[in-house]
Amino acid sequence: MEYTALYRRFRPMTFNEIVGQEHITTTLKNQVIADRVGHAYLFTGCRGCGKTTSAKVLARAVNCLNPKNGEPCNECEICRAALEGSLTDVVEMDAASNNSVDDIRAIRDEVNFLPTVAKYRVYIIDEVHMLSTGAFNALLKTLEEPPKHVKFILATTEPQKLPATILSRCQRFDFKKISEGDITENLEKICKECKIQYSTDALELIAELSEGAMRDALSILERCSQGEDNSITKEKVKDLVGIPKLEYVSGIVDAILNYDVEKSINICNDIILEGKDLNNFLWEIIKYVKDIMILKTTNTASNIYSDEDKNKMQNIANIAAKDTLLKIIYTLSDLENELKWSSQKNIIFQVGIMRLCSRENMTLEERIDNLEKSIASGKVNVQVKKEEVPKKSIQSTTSKQNVEKRVENTENLNKKSADFWKNVIDKLKEERKAMLYSNLSNTRAILLDDMTVGIEFLGGLTSFGKAVIERPENMNELKRLISLECKKDMRVKILESNNNKPKEENHEIDLGININYIDE
Repeated sequence: MEYTALYRRFRPMTFNEIVGQEHITTTLKNQVIADRVGHAYLFTGCRGCGKTTSAKVLARAVNCLNPKNGEPCNECEICRAALEGSLTDVVEMDAASNNSVDDIRAIRDEVNFLPTVAKYRVYIIDEVHMLSTGAFNALLKTLEEPPKHVKFILATTEPQKLPATILSRCQRFDFKKISEGDITENLEKICKECKIQYSTDALELIAELSEGAMRDALSILERCSQGEDNSITKEKVKDLVGIPKLEYVSGIVDAILNYDVEKSINICNDIILEGKDLNNFLWEIIKYVKDIMILKTTNTASNIYSDEDKNKMQNIANIAAKDTLLKIIYTLSDLENELKWSSQKNIIFQVGIMRLCSRENMTLEERIDNLEKSIASGKVNVQVKKEEVPKKSIQSTTSKQNVEKRVENTENLNKKSADFWKNVIDKLKEERKAMLYSNLSNTRAILLDDMTVGIEFLGGLTSFGKAVIERPENMNELKRLISLECKKDMRVKILESNNNKPKEENHEIDLGININYIDE
């Protein structure tokens, strides 16, 4: 007997057998029962979620000689012919390979003929988003006003690529991803029917890897069940799919959090030598960090992890901040995108991991936290600096020099601000920002520090003028022009009173102590 793949062998035959799409199958059954089936449908959703299967069941249901509660009987001559593929009144077309104008014109000519055997001629066009612009135009009129004996069912994973004129002529049904629970339950039924030995955590892992696609889950199950030993274990699934061991994943995360470059390099080399798929490995790391965040927030972890794994995750969750975990997820996601377009995947992968492990990548909060821990552990030696009190005359001279230097710095800052502020006002006039220009014409800019510009109103600031300037679009425009002039990102602060002078900066503060940081 010819072997049949599991996803074909266990393809649902009725609406009730379709898993996870009850919100759609119930509506379609009611339409069949009430004899109110539309002339054109659009089924959208991810791969392997039941779009084409639902289209085939609907095509049989509308033509079935003995329908039962909106379901096809699958026993009459029409249903049997449709199942065998010999019913010429049900036409399945793959738009990925038949996407030309001529292909659609052939359909347009055929619809004028009555069905040969069935009640309706049904056209199922899969991957309809692959049709060319000319093909869509050729289909448009026929789709809008087809003969009474014709039904169209379009299926696609990318509805956003369809013209609005096509979308508006169809009843749209959005298929959702099938839940992991529903997939696991269905896999258990299939394993029992096929007498396949399995462990529950292995099926849960398959359901998670399928990402809501039943067809993908059945394909993985089929791969794992073949061979002399048809028992399915979690480790067997990981080996066949190419998922690295969890110790590699947790090891990389630990190396990143502890900025251990050497450890990360060793793990990367082991992964590459074992021939593991780097995209799968990155996906595993991202998922692992996400699960740590969930554990940190809700104190719950997925059942696919053992108690030992959960304890290790809990330890990481206790020491890692949420912002740090988020940064790791975003950085690894960017690295995953880089891998897609690179011809040197191994190099890009290793460099990306090493960059994450670099101490230069530490945030300010992490640096302060590490410093506090180092002080507590004795790694930082704090010594009081003993110096003689300088004479009064020397203090007076030093103080006078510091004041003169600060006055000189302030004058230089104000001179610099006057130069660029005139350019900003002129650009507002050129860009015809009349309201903003008129309210800023009698102002001057003061550099409060290297990152902040203060706007001083020489004639006073009215409440109306303040409201105009503080509008988000006006503040954004000011920040943009000022940043362009200063050649770096700048902040803007409104000085409401002339008394708000910039505070003198104290560039040097002598605390009288020496801090020796010992980096081990």
